[in-house]
Amino acid sequence: MSFRIDERATDFHEIDRFDGGVGWIAHPDERMQRASHALDIDGDIWVIDPIDAAGLDDLLGGFGEVAGVVVLLDRHKRDADAIANRHDVPVYLPAFFESVAEDLAAETPIVRFDDELADTGLEAHTVVDNRFWQEAALYDRDGGTLVVPESVGAADYFRVGDERLGVHPMRRAVPPREELGGLDPDRILVGHGAGVLQGGTAALENALEGSRRRAPFLYAKTVRALLPV
Repeated sequence: MSFRIDERATDFHEIDRFDGGVGWIAHPDERMQRASHALDIDGDIWVIDPIDAAGLDDLLGGFGEVAGVVVLLDRHKRDADAIANRHDVPVYLPAFFESVAEDLAAETPIVRFDDELADTGLEAHTVVDNRFWQEAALYDRDGGTLVVPESVGAADYFRVGDERLGVHPMRRAVPPREELGGLDPDRILVGHGAGVLQGGTAALENALEGSRRRAPFLYAKTVRALLPV
């Protein structure tokens, strides 16, 4: 299995469908399991960290009209500008992001946001802000949806044991307890793997509380996966 596939997807695997949105994995055969999402906020569709694929506009059109494309991790530019330009909408970036804007196509309009994404009611929470890693999460407090692009994930290489969510391998020693631990989501959508659609708070608490204790088991699992059969 390839870790990452960079060719444009000719199809996609739908994940995380619920009343307020949907997700997809453009390359279900890659180990990274890069996931993208669209949230329906009062009929406006907000596309988050997207990877493009043939037929994607049909999926989005089933929910409504695209209002904007959002990048929540500095490494997740992905196909944000291509999709934004196709729908004639801006790319929305957290105000503290430094490097993403220069990687977007020159003609792509950019809108910055601070504590709330536009006037959507979606709270923006800073998860990481340093020179190596910049990440924000979106939280729909009323709808119960939390979107975390990287610090926690559901792909196999994030998880060990009975974890439904796992803290990123590079963050196991310092999990984002202060940044995410006070939130109470019903569902959690992540940037890698299919998310948790029920019992989100319990899954997040388990991931954060057991992050350090289970780290050696995750690292051992990773090493075993790299060994030749």
